[in-house]
Amino acid sequence: MSLDLVVDRLRCPVCAGALAVESAAVRCASGHSFDIARDGYVTLLGGGGTKVFGDTPAMLAARADFLAAGHYQPIADAVSHAMSDATSILEIGAGTGYYLGQALDAQPSAVGLGFDVSKASARRIARAHTRAAAVVADAWRDWPFADDAFSHVMSVFAPRNAAEIARVLASGGAYVVVTPQSDHLVELLDRVRVDQDKAQRLAQTLEGRFVLESAEDVRFVAEMTAAEAGQAVAMGPSGHHLDVSALRALVSSLPEMMHVTVAVNVGTYRAV
Repeated sequence: MSLDLVVDRLRCPVCAGALAVESAAVRCASGHSFDIARDGYVTLLGGGGTKVFGDTPAMLAARADFLAAGHYQPIADAVSHAMSDATSILEIGAGTGYYLGQALDAQPSAVGLGFDVSKASARRIARAHTRAAAVVADAWRDWPFADDAFSHVMSVFAPRNAAEIARVLASGGAYVVVTPQSDHLVELLDRVRVDQDKAQRLAQTLEGRFVLESAEDVRFVAEMTAAEAGQAVAMGPSGHHLDVSALRALVSSLPEMMHVTVAVNVGTYRAV
């Protein structure tokens, strides 16, 4: 069970005590218990749950198909290269677990943990790699992970909670983050919500806690079918605003084949 590989890095969301796997649950010494789902993940949201909505199963299915086709492979390669010395990896908002799985493939001795607020995501993360575990948790609240628990933390188009990243990152560790550039998916800009201010907001978020060690410009043109371009839309923030009929109408309006610009920055940060 993958949770066995990382349970020493987990903490009870109620009392922050250490957790241990016992039968089909994880428990702390104070008696708080959290069932391990049949799919292998554990929910560690604590009291009150969360008001944040994760990706829907349809959005995740579109993302899985799109990524499996290799359209973003150069991004995955750049992220894996940035974590070439990783021994333990935490991915924030891990979605399908694609990038975490790729990074673990590149680091045969590393263990990984992906967390997401979506249970549908956690199901996929738990199957992403034999050395990957999955947790349901809210990126904007206190994380149910130990201090200094991970050599690397990564977020790919995902939330960035600077205080918690700094807390769980081990001394000398690295935070690897992927952000879109201004012309990312430019051919779909009228259909895709691209945040033009992400780079500036990232710098403001990390200021005082992290310094930029290196940055890689990953830029290429991906050839996509109309259906795949529709998946690129459905798997992102716009997917929350498109129902099935709207997505079908969008795909039918696209040319049979498209060349789409992919432009992101892969930044590696170290704690101050």
